[in-house]
Amino acid sequence: MTDIGKKTAVITGAAGGIGQAISRQFVANGYRVVAGDADQAGLDRIEAELNRTGQIVWSRAGDLSNKAYCEELIDYSIRATGRLDVLVNNAGIITRGNILETTDEHWERTFDINLTAIFYTCRKAIGHMKNHGGGAIVNVSSCWGLYPGPGHAAYCSSKAAVAAFSKCLGRDHAPDGIRVNAVCPNEVNTPMIRTGFERRGFIPDTAIAELNKTVPLGRIAEPEDIADVVFFLCSDAARYIAGTAVEVNGAKPVY
Repeated sequence: MTDIGKKTAVITGAAGGIGQAISRQFVANGYRVVAGDADQAGLDRIEAELNRTGQIVWSRAGDLSNKAYCEELIDYSIRATGRLDVLVNNAGIITRGNILETTDEHWERTFDINLTAIFYTCRKAIGHMKNHGGGAIVNVSSCWGLYPGPGHAAYCSSKAAVAAFSKCLGRDHAPDGIRVNAVCPNEVNTPMIRTGFERRGFIPDTAIAELNKTVPLGRIAEPEDIADVVFFLCSDAARYIAGTAVEVNGAKPVY
């Protein structure tokens, strides 16, 4: 029987590097996790890892560009665990290219995943949280959304929208007991960034080492660095933080 006394967090992009770290952080702090991602095999791995002592993670694979999946992920968390306390919209894609290099398909897919999916999950989650004692939502934006860098027109625009959208929700729904914030990383040492280096002909370890030299704190972020901030913003320790965008960048400017 499900223990409805334990809090539940829905986490999108849970099979990726940052998403896995966020899932582990919430489980380590006593939460149940409903994990969403397009990667069923990746979800199976994180679910198997975290469910070794009993079911505390439920996975639901699907495409975030599909409105029905976005809304069903929230409904499923309530059916599976009996409640919804936290939503972390971590899923996202990086689309490279200036406007002349950005196709209609690239633009639409970037906004579907990075922004519109967040609109659907937040709307569904806030509708529930408002009537069940409140909650916390963290949307993962990017420093590149706050300070756009070159050659990423669609990505920067979508992440800028995520930061602004989060601030809007934070102000609108603080009176409902729902704290909404954005987290804005710079580079993070994940499989996504390493795959990107490989596609461009770079050796990932060498490229990461060079990036480390550009960061005042001496290295780019690890997924756990982002997960710690996400969990903090969802915890009672951040009870007076709402409607803001928190930069997690080791003091490194975008460019």
